[in-house]
Amino acid sequence: MDRPKKSALTELPGVELPAPPADLLQRVRKRRRLSKEQYVDGILHGDRVVLGQAITLIESTRRADAELAQDILEACLPHTGQTVRAGITGVPGVGKSTVIEALGTHLTRERGEKVAVLAVDPSSELSGGSILGDKTRMEQLAADDRAFIRPSPSGGSLGGVARKTRETMLLCEAAGYRNVLVETVGVGQSETVVRSMVDFFLLLMLAGAGDELQGMKRGITEMTDLIAINKADGDNRPKAEMARREYENALHLFAPSPSGWSPRVVTCSAHTREGIAGIWDVVLEHDAALKANGWFERRRQIQVKRWMNDMIEWELRDRFRRHPDIEARLPELEREVAEGRLSPFRAARRLLDVYDAEIKAADERR
Repeated sequence: MDRPKKSALTELPGVELPAPPADLLQRVRKRRRLSKEQYVDGILHGDRVVLGQAITLIESTRRADAELAQDILEACLPHTGQTVRAGITGVPGVGKSTVIEALGTHLTRERGEKVAVLAVDPSSELSGGSILGDKTRMEQLAADDRAFIRPSPSGGSLGGVARKTRETMLLCEAAGYRNVLVETVGVGQSETVVRSMVDFFLLLMLAGAGDELQGMKRGITEMTDLIAINKADGDNRPKAEMARREYENALHLFAPSPSGWSPRVVTCSAHTREGIAGIWDVVLEHDAALKANGWFERRRQIQVKRWMNDMIEWELRDRFRRHPDIEARLPELEREVAEGRLSPFRAARRLLDVYDAEIKAADERR
């Protein structure tokens, strides 16, 4: 019987690797990209592996994947929308992942529901990949069959929010996850973007966080539906209760929400699970109130229109940068701008003139 051919590694002194399984090549060959129908069928039947593969396809930057990804998304759209979408943010160290895990296990174990967690991680400047890796910080929830956790690198998009978060959320909804939690990086601008894609916005705070965070608090507080003071346990309980009263008084200074909802302030402890169920009760109360007064549907309509406009901006930017003449001239103009020989405004104008000329020529050829 012939011995398997050795690789360069197996020829190293003292190294003896086992022969690969006989069916390894066959398994690798079978792992080809699925068809649109196979993706959609797997998603609608709640296949977590297929769902993960479809999300990877959605997040791909390869042009070859874009058309199939959009076909899958459009086929799944009729099976989306009947969900509770909640965005969760907070300052670093507030315990976002711990609170989300507590909320998730409350949904899966106490309410018997499925939950998807889309955790938008900061991206590594070197590799572009996720830094935090939320599955490692939500071990209990990650092991739950009713939960699906998807850490996604922000990829440098606006405010640290993954460009494909909306699409990922819809695929999770089509797969039967009726509760979707979106965790933001918590750096400021990302909260505005996440607010535009969820129904409910939860802000996690700490007692005595310091005056240096007041600017961030003000902007986020104005768009929040619920403030939860976390780590309200042990000796910290009195300080948390004092912070709750202070924020409650501060909320009265803001203009009323057009939805008719009055933001609340509560305390909780992700460590002891105290107050976690109450947070979700507020989410459901908010959901029912906005559906009753018609604002829920109105907000969803506003969100999809913003999504469309965002898609137009992203696509125009991509088409602009892929234009052959732009690709050829961009490096030279960037050098001139960096060296101070050309203003950024004039450089941008020159590139836009090139693009406009091509569009005009294309119109004349029609």
